[in-house]
Amino acid sequence: MSISGVQAHPAQQSASKRRVFRYSAGQWIRERPRSKRLITWIGVFLQFLAIYCFWTQSLVVQANLALVFFVALALYVIGIVLMNAMLTSELVRKTQLEAGQNAARQVQHTLIPANLEALPGYTVETFFKLLPEVGGDYFDVIDLPNHRTLFAVADVSGKGMPAALMAANIQALVRSLAGSGTELLTLTIQLNQHLCRHTATGRFATAVLILLDRDTGQITFVNAGHRAPIVSGAGHAHPLEATGMPVGLFPHAVYTTGKTLLPPGGSLLLFTDGLTQSMGGNYPEIRLHEALAAGSGQAMPRLESLVDPSFTQDDVTILLVERNHPTP
Repeated sequence: MSISGVQAHPAQQSASKRRVFRYSAGQWIRERPRSKRLITWIGVFLQFLAIYCFWTQSLVVQANLALVFFVALALYVIGIVLMNAMLTSELVRKTQLEAGQNAARQVQHTLIPANLEALPGYTVETFFKLLPEVGGDYFDVIDLPNHRTLFAVADVSGKGMPAALMAANIQALVRSLAGSGTELLTLTIQLNQHLCRHTATGRFATAVLILLDRDTGQITFVNAGHRAPIVSGAGHAHPLEATGMPVGLFPHAVYTTGKTLLPPGGSLLLFTDGLTQSMGGNYPEIRLHEALAAGSGQAMPRLESLVDPSFTQDDVTILLVERNHPTP
């Protein structure tokens, strides 16, 4: 099994530099509340007025030079004080935001399995591309008794710490319920009810849970409004369409399970919508099918090559499971 990632693209670095320039050139002022923007512009005006007074040596016609000096100096000091106060306030705000982003990023990294145990007879590859702004992608591979494996992928609505915390909540619930032997359908229902009770209104997640019997290749799945995983093999491919709505919306939502078979030499692709959004062009599903048709060992590199950083606006998660041909 392998886990791979993508470094920041030069285009993203260039865009980041442009954002820094726009921010330093005045955007930070526009982001402030109206009262603080007014104080900031007063400070700027007083500094320019003080410079004008020094330059012309005049407040009004025939004003005393000493009076001009002291008034201009007072204006300049007041302007500096006001500007420093607003800059300090902005620095505190940005520091708090950065601390929140760092905490959310740490939470997000806990959602990525550090190591995936080998599955006899199968090859599992993953790809996880993070954007600077923390999202709510989550995936997991959970080994269960009786040669079964649970694959889970979820995509939480929104960004930042709330999304990361909800994704972490989903991870903990899925692992806890799966470890206790809960059936897949019951697991999904309990997950949905818990999120409806304990998350903010308007927060939800799409998710897909797939239970694989490694001996037979039998797949049992629940798709809660997520991008349809693709099962490919024996010369054809078919999606695992939604069997219910996203979790966290309605406590009494109805879910059903579906079943299919992963044949020897076949593959199972799970992904978040960040993958299709980053591909650009038309018919992304067809291009995914073409990548899967490349065969064992070639599918993941082709999937990764579809990710175009210029179109990427969300985290990209790919989980690819390939069933090996039995050895003679």
